[in-house]
Amino acid sequence: MSAEIIRTEKLTRAYSMGGNVVTALREADLVVHAGEFIALMGASGSGKSTLLNLLGLLDRATAGEYWLEGAAVSSLRRDELADLRGKRIGFVFQNFNLLPRYSAWENVALPLAYRQEEFREQDQLDRAREALARVQLEHRLEHNPTELSGGERQRVAIARALVTQPAVILADEPTGNLDSNTGVEIMRLLKELNEEGRTIVMVTHDLNVARHANRIYQVRDGVLETNEAVHVAH
Repeated sequence: MSAEIIRTEKLTRAYSMGGNVVTALREADLVVHAGEFIALMGASGSGKSTLLNLLGLLDRATAGEYWLEGAAVSSLRRDELADLRGKRIGFVFQNFNLLPRYSAWENVALPLAYRQEEFREQDQLDRAREALARVQLEHRLEHNPTELSGGERQRVAIARALVTQPAVILADEPTGNLDSNTGVEIMRLLKELNEEGRTIVMVTHDLNVARHANRIYQVRDGVLETNEAVHVAH
């Protein structure tokens, strides 16, 4: 069995709202091994994005434990979480999250720009060019997002997720803002990246999208139904 990238035990996130406590995620147990492609499915408000935010170190759990590459993250300081997030996690969002005044390569290199002691500008450009070439967009290096199609913007976002060579890519509804044909192309690309050995955890409400994964989990009313994971044959 390949190494564990993600392990959670009883991971819980609760919020105080108007004097009431709302539990968005309840005691989630999840293990993701290197090279897996996992889909988290559920209706809006089910807790799947809450789980993804916790896995991405964008939010802290109220209770439970989370290990990333074997290291416990629950007790890390905010700056340590930000450092770990920047180095070991790649994000792909539904709305791309690209900076409109930056070129494609500058958007891709952004995670490296925060680590200038490691990556000089030429290193950033070289890494960005390599990542854009992987998503067939090297010819769009100097184009701004406003000059790109929706599918091209998502490819830039995927290149940005790849540029740090992360342990895991977290994709939140990666086809949500795309037409069906472009969505198929993006899922084909994510599947190719997974077949190259990259670990992917994806949130989606679309079963046709989820079927690209190796395993599909359902999240219902804040509960991750790990006992009912569907193994997808390809």
